[in-house]
Amino acid sequence: MRNLAILLGLTAIAAEPAHHWSYSGKTGPTHWAELDEHFKACRTGKSQSPVDIRIGSAHGATLPPLTFHYEPNALHIVDNGHTVQVNVDPGSSLRVGGQRYELVQFHFHHPSEERINGKGADMVAHLVHRDAKGQLAVVAVLLRPGSENAMVESLWRNLPREKEREASPAGIRINPAGLIPPDHGYFTFTGSLTTPPCTEGVRWIVLRTPQALSKAEIAAFATRYPDNARPIQQLNGRKILATK
Repeated sequence: MRNLAILLGLTAIAAEPAHHWSYSGKTGPTHWAELDEHFKACRTGKSQSPVDIRIGSAHGATLPPLTFHYEPNALHIVDNGHTVQVNVDPGSSLRVGGQRYELVQFHFHHPSEERINGKGADMVAHLVHRDAKGQLAVVAVLLRPGSENAMVESLWRNLPREKEREASPAGIRINPAGLIPPDHGYFTFTGSLTTPPCTEGVRWIVLRTPQALSKAEIAAFATRYPDNARPIQQLNGRKILATK
């Protein structure tokens, strides 16, 4: 499963697309649907991500708590040409009420894809999970300038020199819990992958509290990927629920 997860950002379970796509120009987001017939949802889908979360319009609800069971594991890191991605060994999971999702991989976008009240963050981490039926749940953690994040610093120190080639440096272990803030309040809605093929039916969980990275850590990623964020998509009547 980890080899499949290497391929593309959120498309952790999808087969590798036959056509190149990017974040700008003739292969950028406005043209994704034209590049491959399997990318049609990027234009025709009605539940696309990312979205702008308007707090005043979000529906307060009694939502199930998030319980993160993330374990330290060997580092498997790849620059897949669209982002820096870390593929996670089995054993780390998220419970949303009674539903369990296995953490598959996590990756980064600069700037953040999600916005709150029209305002984005410097970066966002997307932690991609899959349940026993293959359904995806993605936790989005907004990243803003602050103190150094030791886990992210370890990632940047061990970036592979070649793209599309996973590196597993001997003796390096990381814990994805380093990305999760103490407050687990969240927004949730049904959305899609934010990369081709833009498949819908993804459970999105956007944490209300951001996590900090140092300015140097943000700059290090931005040097490699100055803009790898899909533009905001229409809600098309979808409800966004928020913890009270």
